[in-house]
Amino acid sequence: GIYWYTPKNEMDNYFDWGKEQIKDSLNEEGFRKILSYVISKINCGHTVTRSSKDFLKYRDTTSNKIFPLSLKIWPGPSDDTATIAANLNRKDTVLTRGVVVKKINHQPIATILDTLCQFISSDGYNLTHKYQALSNRGGFGSVFTSVYGQKENYFIDYVSSDGNEKTITLPSYNPRADTANRIAIARFARSSPAERKKQLIGGIRSLRIDSLNETAVMDVGSFGRNLKLKSFFRTSFKQMRQKGTRNLVIDVRGNGGGSVSNSTFLTRYLADKKFKVADSLYANTRNSQYKRYIEGYSFNRLFMLFVTAKKKDGKYHFGYFERHYFKPKKKNHFNGNVYILIGGNSFSATTLFTQTIKPQDNVFVVGEETGGGAYGNSAWLIPDLTLPETGIRFRLPLFRLVIDKNIPKDGKGVQPEVPALPTTDAIKRGADFKMDKVMELIRSHQ
Repeated sequence: GIYWYTPKNEMDNYFDWGKEQIKDSLNEEGFRKILSYVISKINCGHTVTRSSKDFLKYRDTTSNKIFPLSLKIWPGPSDDTATIAANLNRKDTVLTRGVVVKKINHQPIATILDTLCQFISSDGYNLTHKYQALSNRGGFGSVFTSVYGQKENYFIDYVSSDGNEKTITLPSYNPRADTANRIAIARFARSSPAERKKQLIGGIRSLRIDSLNETAVMDVGSFGRNLKLKSFFRTSFKQMRQKGTRNLVIDVRGNGGGSVSNSTFLTRYLADKKFKVADSLYANTRNSQYKRYIEGYSFNRLFMLFVTAKKKDGKYHFGYFERHYFKPKKKNHFNGNVYILIGGNSFSATTLFTQTIKPQDNVFVVGEETGGGAYGNSAWLIPDLTLPETGIRFRLPLFRLVIDKNIPKDGKGVQPEVPALPTTDAIKRGADFKMDKVMELIRSHQ
């Protein structure tokens, strides 16, 4: 999918620009900065750079002071809004949750966001995913520091409670000096591997049923493997049938994707007719001259030899998923109203799930645009490729997937039918504005 959204002549110019930046020796952070900028122009959210293993070990030995603010960022009617969601300097009584930030180090937020987005990969022309990546805890600080460099202090222009713009000096945050954080991490590390896994799985998928209001809330934070999702779905839909649940809220705002087998399994409990995973799914080649640098190359090549066939277009098609229709489950199938919560972190297999059942009359998609492309993506098999001199890694999607060829390839994600966008007041109150919107919808439908 390298030229799917960016024409070859433009992409060649970006590669040439990247080469011109390498005029002398660089440290890893400097080299990764160039790579991230160039790779982001492919407009593929699955194609991203990763640190070398040696750099990760090195970073653990340094003090690594970090930018202390987590920001919630969203596009406004006239200007982008950046509001403080958390401040690691807990004694700070000025820069608290809900305070609007206007400038950092004398640069307007709009200028900073435009710069940072140039280094973040996303499907197509999707800005929602980039803003959400910056809004994730620690996301803004990580990208800001990698682009602008680490500072001892930051000058923050903010809107005070009286409505005036003021400036304050904010010291960087030293995680090694945070005793409370270290104790919490140590306590988690001391628990047994089985307990830690149970805690992690419990934090990723859960079900809450309110029998009085005939409503269930299902959190599905990932479609990844080894999460026992299929048994979780079986048990959940059985419980909902037994309790007479009429409204089901499925929260996939934080679901970055995973196994299509798992997302399809969930879809079968909700779909009202048979469906396909994709209209087309194919690879350009089964071989690579860089095979010695690609993780799991032999397995992936063997997989492709068995499941793909070369068609007239010269591509190697995964014909099973192009032809096969999955049928809805009969046992414990859910026929009530379904409310799907989506956002910029909803990606990959989550996009397939949402796109498939969105057209149904009993399904209501609420929130913000998905991070994953509505038309399709480059994904399926995504091994790491390790650059030989530096050890820097990047993800290398091997298949191009088109979900529905009738959807415009406009570079957008799945759009919500009922938008639920953040507000400064909601951030200040710590309100779950998307869930509030769903509950409002359920009451109106009742």
